[in-house]
Amino acid sequence: MISVGLVDDQVLVREGIARLIELSKEARTLWQCENGDAALTQLQEAPVDVLVCDIRMPGLDGISLVKKLRASGNAQTVLMLTTFDDHQLFMEALAAGANGFLLKDVSLEKLIKAIENVAGGGFIAEPRLVSQVSTGIEDAPPANKDILSKKEREVLRLVAGGLSNREIAEVIHLAEGTVKNHVSQVLSKLNCRDRTQAVLYAIHWQLI
Repeated sequence: MISVGLVDDQVLVREGIARLIELSKEARTLWQCENGDAALTQLQEAPVDVLVCDIRMPGLDGISLVKKLRASGNAQTVLMLTTFDDHQLFMEALAAGANGFLLKDVSLEKLIKAIENVAGGGFIAEPRLVSQVSTGIEDAPPANKDILSKKEREVLRLVAGGLSNREIAEVIHLAEGTVKNHVSQVLSKLNCRDRTQAVLYAIHWQLI
């Protein structure tokens, strides 16, 4: 069963999400807290598989929390859950290294699938937000599912999680130069100008 930590400053929202998760039988809420600072303390005392986190909170907000985790080398899986249909927030969360981004009007089934997805190393994003920031991607030809090698998909998933080449190298036990080559190959194969566009393309065409 997947363990979840909930971070949201609104108590009723937190408790509502916790109750939904309990109904699923696939995950359980290990703890709840009201902001990023409290979450950092909780994570030290009781690690979880997935952090389900609001974005706008007093104190340390959700995006700042992810940045702080990644800056310390912590690859904690974080699924952003917010009421704001804001593509700029989505881009900021993506750049910070969040593993997923959904809106709070999500169904129970979709939420649980998202938690399972990111817990398994995948990436999930609200489709309408992806379409807002994926200018040109919808018009590009769909990528062949086999265009990337297994190792390249693994590297791209870690790129989507906000890891640097050095951090990816440590995770998958490769030389940093080898990881850099894999990233270059991914950009070339997907015809993308940078890492963010490659992640958006991969999300849009469900390559990761």
